[in-house]
Parts: sequence; structure tokens; C-alpha cells
Amino acid sequence: MNARKLIYITFIFISFIACKNQKPITNGYQGQGKSAVVSTLSKPVQKQWKGIWSLDEDNLFFSNDFESGRLNGITSDGDNHYTVLITAENTPVNVSPWYAFKVWSKNPRTITIKMTYQDSRSRYYPKISLDGENFKVVDSINYTAINNGSGTFGINAAPEFVEIKVNVSENPTYITAQELYGSTRVKKWIDSLSTKNYISNYEIGSSREKRAMNLIEVSNGNNKKAVIVISRQHPPEVTGFLAMKSFIETLTGDSPKAQIFRNNFDLFVVPLMNPDGVDNGNWRHNMGGIDLNRDWQDFNQPETQSVRDFLIKKEAEGYEFVFGADFHSTWDDIYYPIDSTIIGKKGDIVFNWIENITKRLPQKHTNIKPSTEIKPTMVSRNYFYVNHGMPAIVFELGDNTPRDFLKLKGKVAAEELMDLLLE
Repeated sequence: MNARKLIYITFIFISFIACKNQKPITNGYQGQGKSAVVSTLSKPVQKQWKGIWSLDEDNLFFSNDFESGRLNGITSDGDNHYTVLITAENTPVNVSPWYAFKVWSKNPRTITIKMTYQDSRSRYYPKISLDGENFKVVDSINYTAINNGSGTFGINAAPEFVEIKVNVSENPTYITAQELYGSTRVKKWIDSLSTKNYISNYEIGSSREKRAMNLIEVSNGNNKKAVIVISRQHPPEVTGFLAMKSFIETLTGDSPKAQIFRNNFDLFVVPLMNPDGVDNGNWRHNMGGIDLNRDWQDFNQPETQSVRDFLIKKEAEGYEFVFGADFHSTWDDIYYPIDSTIIGKKGDIVFNWIENITKRLPQKHTNIKPSTEIKPTMVSRNYFYVNHGMPAIVFELGDNTPRDFLKLKGKVAAEELMDLLLE
């Protein structure tokens, strides 16, 4: 047995032992309906090893060494069949088993990959890409679910494992849970927007691993009313980011409505709230081991501190924040407003917004789950309202919502918000 093979086997053994020694993953505190008190003091994170697995006897290679990559172990089962292991950054954690890796071979062929997870099930339908930017879902003829779950919704409805068939060659193929939007790609998008003279971007702080907390400012310099938008507190929630991207592109576009909007309101956007978690391929947390959307009360993490300090600074400069939105992803499209019994008339804009979007997009039902508890604040929406007086919402998009509909929904949501604010 050569040294590389010994290291490979040792790494697999350590990965499985680490899984067994961690606490079970729970399905807890994942919704927005109640603000359960959760400690946000930093916890240890098991940072994954990144590199290339070389299966010499097969002339096959796997790699997680890129932004958002996650692969924690792999075994060769013979007959071109391989089992990969995906583990979480720490526990307990929401069951969002993110994976992203590349595979290539000196000998072109078809291989079968079995996806296995640490105390979880196969939540995300695999995506495939040859360039890391343009993705498509794996064809159903190359996808096999193993041990199907029960019910129609949530992690228990997902299969325990899946197998996918992939054609591999010397050109790497990406296999991912969702599309890749690491910090470098997001920054390119931010910079592309900032070519317009009324858009700038700058850092408002840094993450635990010192990545930039980039903010987009859309302003003509004359307004003191503003909208705040954030996204990607949870790394795998790419569909929320995609809808947010369309939403922002519409608000910053060249339509007459957008121009009038910008003559009356400024817009501030933090599109990547958790750059460490995204780039490290985390399931849920930042590199402090914390769900950032439970840290809007104690602000123990630098990412939430950065946004808090920014909002306080802007209010000190005379800004009034009139609307806040936090884009997320979950099993299906859901709106999480604050219940009207709490927010009263001030929340009418949120419920009217939901109603108007629904009228324009009747083809896909969206659930509405108003929250009746806002203290302790804990989540961003509650903090926005309690501390800054702005109507706010958590805007959730489904994991499998069609991508063209995500773009349309982001556009319609922006248009309807502009209409309501300009009234």
C-alpha cells in the first residue's frame, strides 16, 4: 500500500469517526415563525480538508478545492462505483447537506456516484456543470433515489441516499447541490452593477475569516428614505440569492419606474451575509459555528455586527428605513411577514405587496406564515422592525423553484414594491 493510499484511507476513517462523535443533527430552529432563544456564542467548527483525491488504480480524481467546495471523503467500491461522504461544519445544524466537488478521469467513462450524508438525507437534487457557472439538473435517467422518505414536504420526504451516473473525461465536471455563487463570483456581479454612476460598493466590515462584507449603495445623493436588502445568511440558499439578484437588477435598471424610485429612495444591499460559510461550503453556519439568522439580538458574530453598525450609522445621518427584506431558501416559496396584530397599519405595505405579487404570479402558490412573536429579536426581520421601525419580511424561495420563475418573481416583487412605496 503506497503512502497516498494510506493517507486516503486514514482520512476516510477519521471523517467517519468524527461523524459518530458529534451530536445528532436536528431539524430545529429552522423556521421564521418563532424566535427561539439560541446561544450565538461561537462554537468549534470542523474545517474540512481541501485538496484532490487521487484514486490511482482508477486514474480518477475528485476535488473540493474551490470556493463553495464540500467533499469530506470518498471510497472506491469497484466497477466504476464510488461513495462520497458529506459532513456538516458542526452540530446541531439545520439539515441542509451542501455538497460541491469536481471529478475527472484520464480514461473517459461513465461512473456511478452514491451520495451519503452525516445524519441527514438527500435534500438537494444534484446539479452538473462543465465550467462552474452554467448548471443544469442531472437528467432523471441518470438519477436513482434510494430509500425514499415519507410524506411530501421537508427532510423526511427526501430519499436517504441518491446515486447519479456521470460521464467523466479529462475536463473536470462539477457536481453540486445548487449553483455555485462564491464570494468571487458575487463580487463580479456587484462590480458589474457599480459601473452605473448612481451605484457604488464598499466594505462595511469583515467576516470571522476576514472576508469582505460588501455593501451595494444605490443613491443619487438627495434622499433620506431607504430600503435595506440582505441575502445568503445560510450558504446553501442559492435560490433566494437568485431571486434577490433579479430584484436588485430591476430596482437599479433603466425603466422609468426604477428611475422615479431612485429619485425618492436610496437602496442598500448586502448580497452575501455569510461569505465564510459560502466559500467553505458550510451547510448552515458561519465560521463561528453559528446560524447568523439567530444573532440579531446579541450580535456575537462580526457579520451581523457589520450590518447593525451600518444601520445605526445611517440613521444617525438622518436616514429613515422604510422597508427591509431578507432573501432565503427553503422547501418551497414562503413569505414570513410580521403578523398584523403586532405591526398594525405599518405592515399594510408588506401584506399589500404579497397580495400584488400573488395576483401577478398566480401560476405558483406561495404560502404566507405571519410571525406572532418578535422578541427576542433573534432574526433579521424582527430586528429591522423592533430597532429601526421598518416593515420587514423574510422572503423564502423553494429549493427547486424553476430558475426562470425565480428571475420573474424577483422582477415582479421589485416592480410591486416600487409602486407601493411611490404611492
